[in-house]
Amino acid sequence: MPRKASDYTDTYGKPNWCPGCGDFGIEMALKQAMAKMDLDPDKITFVSGIGCGANMPYWFSTYGAITLHGRALPFATGAKLANHSQHVVVEGGDGDGYGIGMGHFIHTMRRNINMTYVVGNNTVYGLTKGQVSPTSDKGCKAPSTPFGNPDPAVNPIAIALSAGCSFVARGYAGNLPHLVDLMVKAFNHKGFSYIDVLQPCVTYDKVHGYKYYQDRTYDLEKEGHDKSNKPAAFEKAFEDERSPIGIFFQEEREVYEDVQPQFANGPLTAKDLDAIDVRDILGEYSF
Repeated sequence: MPRKASDYTDTYGKPNWCPGCGDFGIEMALKQAMAKMDLDPDKITFVSGIGCGANMPYWFSTYGAITLHGRALPFATGAKLANHSQHVVVEGGDGDGYGIGMGHFIHTMRRNINMTYVVGNNTVYGLTKGQVSPTSDKGCKAPSTPFGNPDPAVNPIAIALSAGCSFVARGYAGNLPHLVDLMVKAFNHKGFSYIDVLQPCVTYDKVHGYKYYQDRTYDLEKEGHDKSNKPAAFEKAFEDERSPIGIFFQEEREVYEDVQPQFANGPLTAKDLDAIDVRDILGEYSF
């Protein structure tokens, strides 16, 4: 019997996000995408960092871990390498992933590990009362910048393209059918798939609301964008007047796990440790 979105919901409790938060759209899109693919919850490891959306593993009936701020990707990398048969999904926010976690973001994409990273980009640090984040507009006023944000916003799509990410996409939390379809494509991609999700913070960001994104967003696929053309993807990444959603760039290339000889005989977690004797190695390197 095909699974439903509710099959991925844990009984721990209900999300504590503000009414209208874009995290609800991301949560439902993830669950609907998992259901569409009929993924076994026991075969999914769901990892997050710190932030409003990072509480999401609480409400999924999968394996889950809420890690340190900005450190979700290295934790997820370890989980994937320990058991590469697991479907590893990482979720975080723009502050978590593009601020303190930026270094991990770049290097994980460069390695092309086979997992999916979904970033809820709401342009603020919502959990800590609305300070500016790396994606906040230059000049915007917030509790931490009463005279205006002095820094220009980072462009995560352009960074992903330049870092060699093999699947670069953007979704919108207010367009659920499109976001679900995008996540299914990301899950099916062999390699590191990354989705930046435009996500309204209805409490602290009064500019980038649902109407703002509904008026600006458009579907790349419907406008004939060639997702194999990286220069064209860069052009789309720097659009100012509109916000393209969909797959900017996708390519098939060598996956990190495929070049690790220790994985040839199955996941590391399935190996019989009783048959391994390390005493000779320890003796060789003892002083």
